[in-house]
Amino acid sequence: MGKPTGFLEVERKTSAKRVVSERINDYKEIELLNTPEETEKQASRCMDCGTPFCHSGCPLGNIIPEFNDAVYEQNWRYAYEILSSTNNFPEFTGRICPAPCESACVLGINKPPVTIELIEKSIIEKAYSEGWVIPFIPTKRTGKKVAIIGSGPAGLAAAAQLNKVGHLVTVFERADQIGGLLRYGIPDFKLDKSVVDRRVDVMKKEGVEFKTNIHIGVNLKVSKLMTEFDAILIATGSTTPRLITVNGSDAQGIYPAMEFLSQQNKRNANIPLEVNHKGETYTNSNIIATGKHVVVIGGGDTGSDCVGTSNRHKAASITQIEVMPKPPVDRAENTPWPNWPNMLRTSTSHEEGAERLWSISLQEFIKNEKNELVALKIGDISYDMSNGKMEQKVTNIREIPCDLALIAAGFLHTDHGALFEQLTETGISSDERGNIVANANYQSAQDKIFVAGDARRGQSLVVWAISEGREAARSIDHYLMGSTSLEGKTVSSFDIFK
Repeated sequence: MGKPTGFLEVERKTSAKRVVSERINDYKEIELLNTPEETEKQASRCMDCGTPFCHSGCPLGNIIPEFNDAVYEQNWRYAYEILSSTNNFPEFTGRICPAPCESACVLGINKPPVTIELIEKSIIEKAYSEGWVIPFIPTKRTGKKVAIIGSGPAGLAAAAQLNKVGHLVTVFERADQIGGLLRYGIPDFKLDKSVVDRRVDVMKKEGVEFKTNIHIGVNLKVSKLMTEFDAILIATGSTTPRLITVNGSDAQGIYPAMEFLSQQNKRNANIPLEVNHKGETYTNSNIIATGKHVVVIGGGDTGSDCVGTSNRHKAASITQIEVMPKPPVDRAENTPWPNWPNMLRTSTSHEEGAERLWSISLQEFIKNEKNELVALKIGDISYDMSNGKMEQKVTNIREIPCDLALIAAGFLHTDHGALFEQLTETGISSDERGNIVANANYQSAQDKIFVAGDARRGQSLVVWAISEGREAARSIDHYLMGSTSLEGKTVSSFDIFK
């Protein structure tokens, strides 16, 4: 490595953030880049550790020590070449990945880990500013046609890889814009949509065809795709929200978190909330937190995004409740290095203001005579072992004001609508969790239909979706051509083709 003593001399420094009083009045990105000089210092902290556990921590298998070393040596273009060899979209993961690579960093055993995510973001932004990110246009086309259903990170990654080896790729998206979760699930203050547009424009120039407002199974049948394409990839994500059914759950004012978040992204883009479904146009409920007592049900990233958006709406109050106990401030003993640590995480949204409650049981949605939500009945969860077995108790039952409840309790499985029904008619099935069944090489019961991302593995991270899309693309290429030259995480993954 360039500087073996860097980790002893340089303290970890994360990205600067816009001040709270400024950022809660707009939807611009919160986190800023460090200067190139500071990023080079941060890269010098990467140790010559022998066995880089960050590789195993990263679902993409990014070659992290090497691009860190290149940054330290001020060879930014080489750093970009290393990074882009394993990651199609570092501009996404550099902004919204929880960075499991950092949790596995060897330096993190007894010191703050290397700022891998920020270095990754710095590399790709430098590459764009210098004009290094250019369309990769295949010199030869195979004539094979691949349909990709879903334009989220898994679908986009597969499209980029399959186009690179010369296949004719068409991406179908049921929404009005490309990006899936990236477009309508993640707030602009974390991922500005110009970042998505910038990448999609590159892919269009590379030859990938995008078609929006095409709901496969509704206005275009699966059977037609089966006839017109040589292979199909299902990358529809996990979009069925987990709802909460307790007394009063039919009250007005209760919404899945993703409806709330996607609406705000549409407002930011000046896109009407009107949607077309089965030939009929209707307008979704206009979900606004302004002046309301908001309760976010669920303590994960989506819940945090609801907090940040509610702050920008100028809610009267924001409370986030979580059924699990409050995590420890430092890494818990049951998740030792290099595992993903169980520990308290405070997001930029929490910094802006919200009350957070843990070990909370939601007892009832309280509504008035107009069926409008006015409060929640909650209680504190505790556990009793006095009878020789674990028993859950709920105490201190009370009411808290709430006229807007946002359910951020995760997702069950992919949409089981018309597309899913038509897939099952071909012999494709779902597993016990409702995900679409595919084998080790991402192939379904129908040879030409493959599955990747959350539709296959269930709700997961964007970085895992990109990994799944890349690996599925290798399998599709092998299926179409009998062999593949596409990169994989490990050489041994070719064993799946035996």
